[in-house]
Amino acid sequence: MSHLRSSGRRARGLVAFTVTAASTLAAITAAAGPAAATGHPKSVTTADQPKLGDACTSADLGTRHPFIKTTEVSPTITHFKGWFVTEGTTGNHTVSTTTQTTITVSVGLDGKIEGGFGTEALGKVGASLGLNVKVDYSSTSSESNSVTWNFNRPGYYGVYKGTKKVTGTYGSLNCNRVQQGNGSWALKWIEGPGSGSFTTYTTLEEGAVRCEDKVPANSIMAKAQNLLDCGSAAAKAKHPAGAVAPTAKQTQDRLVQRPAPTSGTSAEQPKATGRSARAALNCESGAYRIDVPGKPLNWSAPLLANDGIRLRQSTIFSAHLDNWRLCNVTQNNGVIEASLWNWGNGGCATIPADIANREQAYLTTANCAEDDLQRFYIYRDVPGSSKVGVQNKYTGSMMGHDRYADGELIRQFSSGRQDGTGTYTMTGV
Repeated sequence: MSHLRSSGRRARGLVAFTVTAASTLAAITAAAGPAAATGHPKSVTTADQPKLGDACTSADLGTRHPFIKTTEVSPTITHFKGWFVTEGTTGNHTVSTTTQTTITVSVGLDGKIEGGFGTEALGKVGASLGLNVKVDYSSTSSESNSVTWNFNRPGYYGVYKGTKKVTGTYGSLNCNRVQQGNGSWALKWIEGPGSGSFTTYTTLEEGAVRCEDKVPANSIMAKAQNLLDCGSAAAKAKHPAGAVAPTAKQTQDRLVQRPAPTSGTSAEQPKATGRSARAALNCESGAYRIDVPGKPLNWSAPLLANDGIRLRQSTIFSAHLDNWRLCNVTQNNGVIEASLWNWGNGGCATIPADIANREQAYLTTANCAEDDLQRFYIYRDVPGSSKVGVQNKYTGSMMGHDRYADGELIRQFSSGRQDGTGTYTMTGV
């Protein structure tokens, strides 16, 4: 049974940009008004299963949780072999089956379910359906293909292994400010942009079924019996004891089946994106530091191409590497989407394409391009506070850091940092 678990010189050749008349984030640094007096209610923890509309706190701005939108359960045969037992050959047989189809656990980009978001999502799937489903990376192809069975009477059998394949879609719960009916503001769990799909399965069962057996409709056993492609008993009796050649139906079924990605791959691997062409940016006039709240360290862009964005302290030698502008800004349901352009090296913040599907992939900068790996959602605290959470559009992961230390890399975390280290402030400079 599976278990639920649940600096340096200023870079030259900066990107040209157009300055807009007003800053979208002006409200972040505005003086606190009566709306801010509502304060921050007690946070809802993961164990409390936050729901749409529940209250959250500023510490939750850098986190997210899944919620399940749709599910579908399909009995599926993963291994199969036709087997004929004649008089005098009854008893225990070990049958080597052949692979009928392969099911691999996946959630969005995380083929190996390395992050907490995927595990939490699959845990919620199992809880909602009352099933014990796989919540870690696994594949039915890793199962032994042999089945040992006691055949106590002659007949034509379908020897099988099967499972309940569970698929569906999920959404993302994110903390963001919401205006109340009376005009005040509060932090609540909202449905964040984007969604994804998942695949998992229950514990495999094995067995043998005959044509004449009465079995429950739409069961795993019924699926195996259907593959048996039962014909007349006389026709089956012409076969010697042992393996029966695949029927035309079995052969056709195997041709249309496509195995899921093997270990180390993902069903939705990001494609490498060329960075040679720079995109024209329409940037806000204001620049910001992305700070750790109440601390002197903030995001600083790298000078070296293969380095990442790190926590650094601003100095007179920072050469604007710690200054960021919001570009190509859009806003939907109170959530800002923008590219983060660095004043010091002229690049845009991005997750490297070749590691984008990894938990804790580092954030860096690259030539600005029309690419969702360079687009970020910004979740904001109530007006009067400059606290924000930052989420990558392509991967869905939240930005954060493992520990507060000079030189610490900014990384992506699928569920964010539950200790609040994914919440930053955007300070105008």
